[in-house]
Amino acid sequence: MTAPVLRSPLKTLLKPLVAVALLLPALAACQSKEEITGSIYPADYRDRHPIVLSDGSRVLDVFVQGHDGLVTRSRQDLGAFFAEYRQHGTGPMVAQVPHGHGTNPATRRAIETIRSRSGSRVSVSYYRPTDPRVASPIRLSFKRLQAKVGSQCGLWPDDLGVGDYKKDWRNEQYWNLGCAYQANLASQVADPVDLVRGRQESRPDTGRRMYNFEQLRRGQDPSTQWRNAPASVMQGISQ
Repeated sequence: MTAPVLRSPLKTLLKPLVAVALLLPALAACQSKEEITGSIYPADYRDRHPIVLSDGSRVLDVFVQGHDGLVTRSRQDLGAFFAEYRQHGTGPMVAQVPHGHGTNPATRRAIETIRSRSGSRVSVSYYRPTDPRVASPIRLSFKRLQAKVGSQCGLWPDDLGVGDYKKDWRNEQYWNLGCAYQANLASQVADPVDLVRGRQESRPDTGRRMYNFEQLRRGQDPSTQWRNAPASVMQGISQ
């Protein structure tokens, strides 16, 4: 007759605990993986503050001065503004004249000068100044493709100090980091399309290429020899 097997109550109780302990690493790995793949906080400043291309307004305020309406400074500003319009502008150019100044002889002469120098059709409209005591300019504007930051700078959704220990321990970049850098970069780009793709290669210098081939045939170095004599302070003073 076989003796009955006596089961220890402690051993019976430990079996489920051991099974749960074996499952904990797997559950922890699943939880860690879910946190990594499910994170929506952009870690890179270019993702938080991307540079986008959009149609924006270029504005020039022309102040009416003197009997002719425009002084030398205004004429120079208009020349650069019209050159940019002819190269990058889209649609008509709009000239907003302050209400009540359209009958002013200087303002009329300024509008005539703007129309004659623009080289295109200028649409004239009127606006009402908010404060009549402040000088009201003729506001020129046109649309062009511009690069700008797609988000708003200066936002601080979280405290830079220790506010949330769980969030601070992640060692993530604060939200506003890199926004000013992106805004400055976008404002300095001459052609916004350069941010999207590179430019086409220019035509080669045929004369320089043939000269290099000839130098190589003669066994000579085709590179340019730069010679820069050291400058002297006394030499600059004597000149």
